Amino acid sequence: MEEGERSPLLSQGTGCQEEPLPRSSPLTSRHPRLAPREDQVWRADLGGDPASSLPLGSSCLKYLTFLFNFLFSLLGLLALAIGLWGLAVKGSLGSSGGAALPEDPLLGLTLGGLVVSAVSLAGCLGALCENACLLHCFSGGLIAFLALEAVMGALLVAFWGPLQDGLEPTLRAAITHYQDDPDLRFFIDQVQLGLQCCGVSSYRDWTWNLYFNCSSPGVQACSLPASCCINPREDGTAVNHPCGFGALGLDEGATQRRVHLQGCGPPLRGWLRRNVRAVGACTIVVVVVQGVELLLAAQLVRALAVRQVGGGEPQNRRDGKVPCQTGPGPTAP
Repeated sequence: MEEGERSPLLSQGTGCQEEPLPRSSPLTSRHPRLAPREDQVWRADLGGDPASSLPLGSSCLKYLTFLFNFLFSLLGLLALAIGLWGLAVKGSLGSSGGAALPEDPLLGLTLGGLVVSAVSLAGCLGALCENACLLHCFSGGLIAFLALEAVMGALLVAFWGPLQDGLEPTLRAAITHYQDDPDLRFFIDQVQLGLQCCGVSSYRDWTWNLYFNCSSPGVQACSLPASCCINPREDGTAVNHPCGFGALGLDEGATQRRVHLQGCGPPLRGWLRRNVRAVGACTIVVVVVQGVELLLAAQLVRALAVRQVGGGEPQNRRDGKVPCQTGPGPTAP
């Protein structure tokens, strides 16, 4: 049969539609319009769904999720870098004395930054690559964060009274061990400099320290830390450490011209009461942001699941047209 006689039979209204060519077809390499798009290729290489692009609303969810997690990953990496730098400067990583981990407050900052950056990077890659598995891991990390924050908030509310009652004994213990721990020394100095106070109840509390007690044989006997001084820098850029020498051996009239006489217990308790609302407000903002991120991730996972189900349906169920046959067409008698 001639070709002109077969063409009417092939063009009859059978609702026929040609199947899309596979990625490895020779025609896709010769015709750019038939080749898969680049975003489909790299999504497939990174474990994502190589189907068509998401709708406009789902694309907005995708990029919002990516933006939020990108910012949080930067904050986590910054905290991680600061913690590692502090541990390296203080030598805590190399002087742990055979312990599994160094006992240092900066270790908490380092581990916290590592966890936050890891969870946020999972959210970034999951949103950018449209990978449902990474988004599920990110959602699990957010749920763990929210649960931990809820537990810490409940404990803080339950033990707020005992914490305030134990503030002064804690300060006394810190004064006693002032020279034993650099972190403790830094904390006490910052409290006394910031609140302009000295000791717990009064400046005489520093007699509990063996180095500052008047019976001590050292050079710091009857002295006070420079953070107790009224003008610790004395119009200079560096702290003048000898400004508190011999202050405990003077009478109160001469001492009040050099150091603060008021203790740090009442001012510190008042500072905590004034700032507890600000801390609570910041915590609520963080929880709300985490909740929004969790909802965005859930909606994005749902959109990816809908697209995957829609992309896997047969052609005749999606558009009502029967796929074209690859065999020889009908012939006329």
